[in-house]
Formats: sequence, structure tokens, C-alpha cells
Amino acid sequence: MSDKQDFFNYLAPTSPFPLGLEIDRGDGVYLFDVHGKKYMDLISSIGVASLGHAHPEVTEAVSRQIRKYGHVMVYGEYIQKPVVQLAKALAARLPNGLQSAFFVNSGTEANEAAMKLAKRITGRYKIIAFDKSYHGNTQGSMSVSGNEYRKRAFRPLIPGIRFIEFNDTVGLDCIDESIAAVIAEPIMGDAGVVIPKREYMKQLRKKCTDTGAQLIFDEVQTGIGRTGKMFAFEHFGIQPDILTLAKGLGGGLPIGAMISSYDNMQQFSHDPMLGHITTFGGNPVCCAAALATLKEILKPGILDKIEEKGAFFEEELRHPEIVAIRRKGLMMAIELKNEELVNKVIEKALDKGIIVYWFLSTRNSFRISPPLNITFDELELASSILKDILSNL
Repeated sequence: MSDKQDFFNYLAPTSPFPLGLEIDRGDGVYLFDVHGKKYMDLISSIGVASLGHAHPEVTEAVSRQIRKYGHVMVYGEYIQKPVVQLAKALAARLPNGLQSAFFVNSGTEANEAAMKLAKRITGRYKIIAFDKSYHGNTQGSMSVSGNEYRKRAFRPLIPGIRFIEFNDTVGLDCIDESIAAVIAEPIMGDAGVVIPKREYMKQLRKKCTDTGAQLIFDEVQTGIGRTGKMFAFEHFGIQPDILTLAKGLGGGLPIGAMISSYDNMQQFSHDPMLGHITTFGGNPVCCAAALATLKEILKPGILDKIEEKGAFFEEELRHPEIVAIRRKGLMMAIELKNEELVNKVIEKALDKGIIVYWFLSTRNSFRISPPLNITFDELELASSILKDILSNL
């Protein structure tokens, strides 16, 4: 029996129609299937492969660490050098108030931890979230995600959640002294790369400050350079009380982080002790990969070129079939006239060796989020192929 048959027989499905590529290896911006066909990965494995595939520095860091030791203890008990170094490296890039990290395994876990921390800090339970938001698929994260179709089959979810419209100041009046937290993506990803006004974000920050509500920024998609700054909140001149990261942080390995102030994080250590725990969070191999990824992104020519690359690609991709391009850095949504055209583009692009992908909640747009170190020549080639597809729909 082939691996393809075994895939359908032994792995639980997520949809009736998986893409079904049989991947053999990756190299830079490319993935190769078992038949040798090359695919340009314009979605970075959904934002995870932030430096492409099999990056030599990340690969070496993983290899070096796994030869020393892998998992040795639950998070928070043993002192492990790559874990400590990663926390320190993140703190060096973050403002005061965001200096203490709790490492987990994924974005949804980071958001679950953030909501728990906000409830513990405030003694409140109500949370404000946003229509069309996406924060993950575990019970709590799904509860604050704004897509009712995706949640309906799993209700009841956690209580006390209210949804407001993003980038609309009227909804901010709902934030009062009963609210534990407001959870927001500083740039909404699954909604199709919705970029708020700077003044709106400042009002959101002020409202949370005035009422004592904790402002949680979910930067699972936007963090670690994706938008042209290390963290997307830097575009708006504010900072959250609690920050969550994942995806691109690990450079291909699974890791998430929930970050807040030193004082806030002490809340998990007592009454009850072990107020938040994880077995695999802070895995030293994943932390070594994340540390190597951070170091590479901070080298000249990576972070400082992201906006330039995004602008170049946007200009190269202009086409009459495209209704709109929403973009910050190398985080892009390409809007077409309808969902049918999006499906055709994704299918035809795969045939031509280009991987682009859907948004869960914005079906008339497709996502592009290539590795941050993609070259201008690779962007030009990708845009040429995509424009040819658009011209022959």
C-alpha cells in the first residue's frame, strides 16, 4: 500500500479534499514532491517556514541541540540554555512590560494561556473579541474567534465573550470595568489582512488602560518580521499587556510564546501553584531553532528589506482580475471577484508549481506570505506565473 493510500486510511482528515502533495524535501523557498516536481512555497507553510525550508543555520542549530539533549523535563523546572537564551533574545526586542516569556507548543496554546493570565490579573471573566477574527481551534481560542459557521457544531463554548467590529470606534464603548481582556490581531489575518487605522489602535489601547482590561495582541501570524517590523504592534505606536507568538517564531519547528511583564507572570506561580503548566512547552530543540531564526532575521538584508520586497511584489502582481491587494510587509491578501475564481487560481497555481492558499473566513481572497528571505528574482518569477494564470482563467 502506498503512502498516499495510508494517508487517507490512517490519518484523521481535516477536510474531504486535502491537497495531497507527497513531500520529499524542502530547500529554501521550494518544496519538492516524491516525483521531483518543484513548488515555490508562497505561503511559508502557512507562515511557519519564515526563512524557507531546511535553512542551514536553523538546521545546524537543531542538529547541534538534539545531539546534546531533547526533552528533559516539563516547562519551568530545569534551566536549559536555549530556552533561557530565546527568552532573553525576545526581551531584547520588546519594550518594558513585555519581558517575561512562557513557552508553549502552538499559537492556540499561547492564546489560551493569555486568556487565563488576563482573568487571573483582573479577577474578571468577560472578554471582548472581534468579528472575523481567528485565534485558534481549541475551546477557548475558538470561543474568541469570530466565525460562527466554524463554531456552531462545537457549542457550548466558554461564556462571557462579546464580539465587536474591528476598526470601528463605536464598539470600543463595550470595554468597561467588567472586561478581563480584549484580544485582537493587530492586523487581522484570516479576515483577509485587514489593517486598522493608527488612531483606532491608540483608542483601543487607551480604553483598555482606563478600564483595567488587559490588551492581548495575537501576533501568531503577524509577529517575527512578517509585516516588516519584528512585531506588528510597532506600526501603531502602542504595545499590548500580553503578547502571543507562534508560527514563524520556530523557523519550521512547533513553538509558541505568551509574553507579558515579570509581575504579571508571577501570578501563575502561586494560589494555585502551577497555575499554568505544559509538558512540552519550551522544548530545547524548538527553542534552539527559534533562536537561530531570530538571529538570521536580524541580520542585515532580511528585516529591513521585507517592506521593500512586499511593495515590489504588489506592484509586479497588478492585474485587471485582481479587485484589491491588502498588504503589510510580506503578509498579503489578493482579492478576486468571487470564491470560484480564487479556487481556480489556487488549483492552477499548484499545477504550475506555485503554492498559494485560502483564508478560512475570506473566501474571495487568497493568501500570500512567502519566506522573509525570498529574493526579488523569485518574487518576479512568482508574479509572472500568477499573472499568466489570472490572464487565462
